[in-house]
Amino acid sequence: MLPDMNQPNTPSSEKMNVLIVEDEAITALDLSEGLQQWGYAIAGVADNARTAKILYEEKEADIVLMDIRLKGEKDGVDTVMELMKIRKSPVIYLTAFTDAATVERVKNTYPAAFLTKPYNVDNVRIAIELALHNFAAGKAPDQPVRQTDREPLLRLNDSLFVKMNYRFVKLPLSSLCYIETDNNHVHLVTSEKKYVVRLSLNQVLDSIQWEKLIRIHRSFAVNIDAVSSFTEQEVTVNKDILPVGRQYKDAFWRQFGTL
Repeated sequence: MLPDMNQPNTPSSEKMNVLIVEDEAITALDLSEGLQQWGYAIAGVADNARTAKILYEEKEADIVLMDIRLKGEKDGVDTVMELMKIRKSPVIYLTAFTDAATVERVKNTYPAAFLTKPYNVDNVRIAIELALHNFAAGKAPDQPVRQTDREPLLRLNDSLFVKMNYRFVKLPLSSLCYIETDNNHVHLVTSEKKYVVRLSLNQVLDSIQWEKLIRIHRSFAVNIDAVSSFTEQEVTVNKDILPVGRQYKDAFWRQFGTL
């Protein structure tokens, strides 16, 4: 089933960048077009290790779809090992090779998921969601993910991925100004937009675990880099004035070396 195309388009800055490494041009094209229909951005398409490495470095791919059979001397497993030396990202293998020796080599690269051909784009989309969760949660690729494990907020390197409807959207950590809870929901506030997740503030802070995100009140936490001014009672972020709770005051002032 395709997504509702009447929904507003996701800005390109919010889209997850997917690198496709596949030696069959038609398969790569079908996969690229299908994923773009689902709202993903394609960081690039490669059919060999060298091109894959260049795209991975230049396009900052968030997730890699890797075939095992590639053009050139290095296969997909060798390529993944090279890519992970640059930066850790979730990898999904898409392959027709399921012999014991290949599976053993694949396991040694700790992929986030493994799909055997033939597959369809919907299966790949689901695999991407689970792979992102497994990678962010540090789970083994063969450990099942229960429905209750699928968090609406995940951190991957320097980005957050927020579950919006049927997919995750990308939010750079540096763009986060502050977070606010209304008891039932948490609002992730940037200078341009708010994102809402159904979690407690403590759950969000545990998921993000970012040293620049400082709790200042039972209902607020701020990105210390986004603070434009403050007093003992309040903090200003993007013209929004936020209260400073008595029990959080010392921890906040400590960020400035005043205690």
